Amino acid sequence: MDYSTAIEASLQRLHDEGRYRTFIDIERKQGHFPHAVWTRPDGSQKDITVWCGNDYLGMGQHPEVLAAMHQALDATGAGSGGTRNISGTTVWHKRLEAELADLHGKEAALVFTSAYVANDATLSTLRAIFPGLIIYSDALNHNSMIEGIRRGAGEKRIFRHNDVAHLRALLAKDDPAAPKLIAFESIYSMDGDFGPIAEICDLAEEFGALTYIDEVHAVGMYGPRGAGVAERDGQMHRIDIINGTLAKAYGVFGGYIAASAKMVDAVRSYAPGFIFTTSLPPAVAAGAAASVRFLKGEGGRALRDKHQTQARILKARLKAMGLPIIDHGTHIVPVHVGDPVHCKLISDMLLENHGIYVQPINYPTVPRGTERLRFTPSPVHGPDQIDRLVRAMDGLWSHCALNRAEAVA
Repeated sequence: MDYSTAIEASLQRLHDEGRYRTFIDIERKQGHFPHAVWTRPDGSQKDITVWCGNDYLGMGQHPEVLAAMHQALDATGAGSGGTRNISGTTVWHKRLEAELADLHGKEAALVFTSAYVANDATLSTLRAIFPGLIIYSDALNHNSMIEGIRRGAGEKRIFRHNDVAHLRALLAKDDPAAPKLIAFESIYSMDGDFGPIAEICDLAEEFGALTYIDEVHAVGMYGPRGAGVAERDGQMHRIDIINGTLAKAYGVFGGYIAASAKMVDAVRSYAPGFIFTTSLPPAVAAGAAASVRFLKGEGGRALRDKHQTQARILKARLKAMGLPIIDHGTHIVPVHVGDPVHCKLISDMLLENHGIYVQPINYPTVPRGTERLRFTPSPVHGPDQIDRLVRAMDGLWSHCALNRAEAVA
């Protein structure tokens, strides 16, 4: 086989379909986010505004987070030195897990190198803990959940997105005595819609199922202390396992689960994705703990309120221009384009002509024909930045002769 030709052909298919992904080299400047510097392929530089980052609240540059990281770095050095089982557990990891357990009102928490790994490792391991486990998974669950469920090599049922009636029908068909788990998300990040937490918890209680929720795009962002949508809705105590990230609203790095002490101990003891992975650097754990601690308090509440205000303003202004935004009431602002070539073209022109950075979202992240630009306003995006973005989108929409429509539900 000509391996080189096969590689070239596979890459060419992505170019032909208009969904080849290009990395944009940017450098964030401390204290100036969402401003950054873009280094073009020719080496020249341009000042830009980041509109697609997941550092939703700007905590990646918060003084308390940076101070905690400097303190831990100066005290311990760069790396952790090993896996959690072999020299990689430090006081910084234990403090972070205590903060997370407290945040979610659970007995314990377990930190992983990412929320992806936390989902994959936990969901694939649960079948070893509960032989014969049937997992019921929302059709739009994140890839990390899909892969974890698949690798567990057991029975699974896929219910239509947010369709509680379909979930009920699937649960009712299975053996009442079989162990069951319902896996879903609180916020689905591509459409920005909420999962029906209370209704799913009702079904879990009725059919004797465990509940597993991914709050990755909600932790730090919703609820009185930033524990997520389940906290906001008063449902957190009904969730058995909560997955979250330290890399989005908390602005640092890593992922975790929070659950009962026995559940966490079992996952810790059985999951290869935890056992055989070097732990987070202590400085990262310290920064994440500081961010979680800050966002639990008054400062966090103020940031969350301002963030929601910014999202509402951006949605209202884009709607006023007739742009087809997808609005389900969350902080995520997707603008439907529906074509990968146009999506990439608008993204490129926003960057080159207007200094606005937003990546195109194409298949397989979203289904073909639903390509979009996904904007993530933050408390640090000011009125001038919002105004420039809206004016640029209005002009480019006309330039590309794209349809204007009412908001897409």
